[in-house]
Amino acid sequence: MKLLHLAAMTALATTVAAKADPIPPGGVGQNVEAIGYSSLNDKPGFKMSIQKVGERWYLYLGMLWNEGWEIVDVTDPKDPKVVKEIEGPANTATDQMEIADGKMITALAKISPGWGGDPSKPFDEGVLIWDLKDPLNPQKLGQFKTKSLGTHRNGYQGGKYMHLSAIMPGYRGNIYVIVDISDPAKPKEAGRWWVPGQKDDETPPPPAGTMLHGPPFIVGNRAYLPYGGAGMIILDISDVARPKKIGQLMMSPPFASNIGVHTVIPVPERNLAFINSEAIAEDCKEPLQQASIVDISDQTKPRLMALFPLPLPPADWPIKSFCERGGRFGPHNQNTLLHNPDVAPQGNLVYLTYFNAGLRIYDTSTPTAPREVGYFLPPDPTHRYGVFPKGKLVAQTEDVLVDTRGYIYITDKNQGCIF
Repeated sequence: MKLLHLAAMTALATTVAAKADPIPPGGVGQNVEAIGYSSLNDKPGFKMSIQKVGERWYLYLGMLWNEGWEIVDVTDPKDPKVVKEIEGPANTATDQMEIADGKMITALAKISPGWGGDPSKPFDEGVLIWDLKDPLNPQKLGQFKTKSLGTHRNGYQGGKYMHLSAIMPGYRGNIYVIVDISDPAKPKEAGRWWVPGQKDDETPPPPAGTMLHGPPFIVGNRAYLPYGGAGMIILDISDVARPKKIGQLMMSPPFASNIGVHTVIPVPERNLAFINSEAIAEDCKEPLQQASIVDISDQTKPRLMALFPLPLPPADWPIKSFCERGGRFGPHNQNTLLHNPDVAPQGNLVYLTYFNAGLRIYDTSTPTAPREVGYFLPPDPTHRYGVFPKGKLVAQTEDVLVDTRGYIYITDKNQGCIF
């Protein structure tokens, strides 16, 4: 098993690195090892996707928070090269992106107060649609606008529809919006769904923390939605204009409601779904976060089957709990882009980033008893590029992607990408 960790990057003009960046010392792994690193030109990278073009492998990244997008040649994981930087709109979050069918979609949103944005300045919003015929020179095909604050963690698995986590006028929190991009120059809404109470004139209000964090995960005519404090929701989208709820599993309480369900990875052939929340507060000053296995054999009544083991620091570390390390401790992203033919398909292994506990790898071959079989703990960064963590400057592992060669890529808020 190989670990590829991509560091944070600084925005420059289009550039090619002369030589590989040295791997930061001090990382600790079990059954994985770091073999390559990119500082991403000293800019923080976040969301990733990948595609193989001929004999070349290109990693695409949405950058924190408003640094646009980067393309990294990872054909040789020991010698990654930043080959393209694309500037994003000013004062606009550009950290979310996705690739399928030769297209890239990139989310645009107003940056939340306190996250580096200036609320007094203009921003762009919605989704940009790009053509990747030339993998190093994406061309804009069109833009869908919400006429509000934009979109977040969107899904695109190819074909005519984008599946968005969108902030729309007249609603509280992100809702599910389906957009037809048969003509990418003229994208149009095809359908929407929301939790009762999200619409401004609806009462009672929805559960605390209700918002579609996304991405919607589509399998056939089913949409699996990670809906924050409203839990995991399963929809029938046979008629995209009129999605219908099939089932729901609430996780909050007892678990934290703020992004209470952040990710849903359904595995219908096993009648399972892997779900997790997102840690928000630093130093564990919030209700417990969850990473779980759900039985979806009866989609009208999904049930909690097991919890993933809580990560523990190495035995020779001076701390006994990651709550003592500083920053956020808790789950965040899984290897989600399973529709991508260049991403490793979902097997028994679940790859999950855990902020200050790094990357955790779990064996789910016995789904009622998942066990940890590997991890990688990046060293703490030496420079604070963004606004997080607010407290102690420690590693905060963000996103993970596993390619079909077996390389694992992880990003961090304040350092580059490790392989």
